[in-house]
Amino acid sequence: MITAVIAVRAGSTRVKNKNTRPFAGTNLLVHKIRQLQKVDEIDDIVVTSDSDAMLEMGRENGTLIFKRGPEYCDEKTKSMGEVIAHVCENISGETIVWAPCTMPLIEPFVYKDAIDTYFQKISMGHDSLFTAEEFRRFLWDENGPLNYEPGVKQVPSQQLKPLYNSVGGIFIAPRVEMIKWRYYFGPHPYMYLLDKYSCVDIDDETDLIYANILYDMHHKDDC
Repeated sequence: MITAVIAVRAGSTRVKNKNTRPFAGTNLLVHKIRQLQKVDEIDDIVVTSDSDAMLEMGRENGTLIFKRGPEYCDEKTKSMGEVIAHVCENISGETIVWAPCTMPLIEPFVYKDAIDTYFQKISMGHDSLFTAEEFRRFLWDENGPLNYEPGVKQVPSQQLKPLYNSVGGIFIAPRVEMIKWRYYFGPHPYMYLLDKYSCVDIDDETDLIYANILYDMHHKDDC
C-alpha cells in the first residue's frame, strides 16, 4: 500500500499563506492533491497540518487528514527528524511518498515513473529514493573557485563535472524505515533526477510568479 503525504503548516515566513496561494485555478495545496489523485499507484493521500482550514481542504477533496500539534509545525520545538517520525507513526501504508505542494510542476506522470523506479531500485539494493537536479556551474567559496580554473584554462560549463542539488520534490521509502531513520531516505538512496521544469520550488514571491507562468504555458492547450 502506497500513501502520499502532503505536509503543510499555517506559518510561513518567506511567502505568507504559501500553501494556499492561488495556482492553476485553485491553490497550491488542492493542486497537489489533484495531481496525486491522478497517480493510480497511490492508494491514499494524507494531508497533515496544524491548520484546520488546510485539513478541511484535504477532507473536502477526498484525502485523509492528520492534525499535528503546533510543536510539530513551528520548525523550532521539534527537529525535522522528529516531525518525519511523528507523521509516519500516525498514518498507515507500507510505502510513503512525500509530496510537498510547494513544488507544483511535478506532473502525475513523473510521480508514476518515480514510484516505478523506486521499486526497481529497491530490488537492486537501494533503500529509498530522493529527487535531485543536475547542474554545471562555476562555483566559488570565500577562498576562491571550487570546480574550475579561471583564465586560459577555463572550460565551457558543459564540460564541468556534473553536481547535484537535492530537491525536496519526491521522497519514497518504507514507512517503518522512515521512522527508524527519522529522515526521508536511508543510507543507500537512489537519486532520481528531475528536469528543470519539475524542479521549480516556491521559496519566495518570485518563484510563485515564475511557477504560475510556466504552468500556464505548459498547459495552455488543456482548456
